[in-house]
Amino acid sequence: MERAKEILEFWFGPEEELGWDFDPARYELWFGRSAETDRLVTERFGEDARAAAAGELDDWAATPRGRMALLLLLDQFPRHIHRGRPEAFAQDPKAQALVVEGLALGHDQALSPIERSFFYLPLEHAENRELQARSVELYQALADAAPEAVKDRYLSFLDYAIRHKEIIDRFGRFPHRNAILGRESTEKEEAFLLLPGSSF
Repeated sequence: MERAKEILEFWFGPEEELGWDFDPARYELWFGRSAETDRLVTERFGEDARAAAAGELDDWAATPRGRMALLLLLDQFPRHIHRGRPEAFAQDPKAQALVVEGLALGHDQALSPIERSFFYLPLEHAENRELQARSVELYQALADAAPEAVKDRYLSFLDYAIRHKEIIDRFGRFPHRNAILGRESTEKEEAFLLLPGSSF
């Protein structure tokens, strides 16, 4: 599990420093679209992501932090490694199943708040109305519990979850993925894609 720890430290920082607060500089790593970050993630963790996709790391899910590392390899890292390609989303169903199972086991409750923000993220990425509703519930609970000093950050996570849910409620899928996945867009989707904030 030493490798899982390395993955978590790369993404979140040292375990002993994790809590509600976090360094805003990490936003660039987490949500930026930097070619340099994509290259770094690919070079350092590309083989781990491949192994996770192949089921070779499934035993990591036995512990909360192991499951968290596995979720990063299946949900977040492919979006860097395979940006703009279908493979970016290929492991989403597996990641979502791991989240649902982890919630039933209470694994999220053993994690720091900022880790939980990423534990729930595969649900936000789901093209599934039920999972989207669960995502918003979880981010709402997290925002409600956040201390005032950092509440705005967790309200921002909630806002993104709501925006994702609204798109799935409306279309049943994310229209901005259509071109990448070779799906034909409807007229309504094409009109929607012309709007600001229509893709993530």
